[in-house]
Amino acid sequence: MKREDIWSGTVVKKSRGLLDGSNLYRRVTVRTDDDRTAKVRVNRTLWNELAVGDRVVKVAGQEPYRA
Repeated sequence: MKREDIWSGTVVKKSRGLLDGSNLYRRVTVRTDDDRTAKVRVNRTLWNELAVGDRVVKVAGQEPYRA
């Protein structure tokens, strides 16, 4: 199991964009509990639920979710 498959942290930024010109990608920047920063692609439902300061958890084999 990779270390990147398991993490938790706090949302520090939300962004979205048409990176390939046709698909809208939604990303959140997360400051993990071990003080790393990661840009994570999330689905529309989660992106709409999240706000800066919210906790996010990623468990191996599952999509990230709001904690």
